[in-house]
Amino acid sequence: MARPKSEDKRQAILAAAIAVFANQGLGAATAKIARRAGVSEGTLFNYFSNKDALLNALYLELKNELSSVMLPGFPDGQDLRGKAFHIWRRYIEWGVENPDKRQSMALLGLSDRVDASTREKAMAGFVEVNRVIHHSVADGSFCGRSPDFAGAIMGALAETTMDFIGRERDKAEFYTTMGFDAFWRAIAG
Repeated sequence: MARPKSEDKRQAILAAAIAVFANQGLGAATAKIARRAGVSEGTLFNYFSNKDALLNALYLELKNELSSVMLPGFPDGQDLRGKAFHIWRRYIEWGVENPDKRQSMALLGLSDRVDASTREKAMAGFVEVNRVIHHSVADGSFCGRSPDFAGAIMGALAETTMDFIGRERDKAEFYTTMGFDAFWRAIAG
């Protein structure tokens, strides 16, 4: 009879994958991930059937974590700018506090090894974020741009903002506000 899987081991493997991928890229060997997690490579493959399964599970894990930190305290009663700023601030805070997770998520987001069904599952946690973007498009705040284009602008400016905060943490509030203002001007016209 197969031994039951341990959630602690699964989480250790995912945490090790985050650190290894952030520093060595997605091409890093699973043996390095297993070693960092303190398990054998065979154990890693008991939890994830192959490297693609690991990549997809990690992408979903990171996206779920990000959505869980973005939504608490969501300001339903505020205007679109206030809602967008809430999303922006939470994303910036998460990225600055978790640089390896941020880097791994960026790499996974560009990888063709993360399949469409995983990406679709990951987006389920961002319903409110997508609603804000789609409402902004519908009311003209995005000057006719597509929601995907607006999201790409947000992502690029958020990455720049996080990079600057990483260099000058004492100016985090300044960069958070300035980055958001640049984003809002870009999409609001």
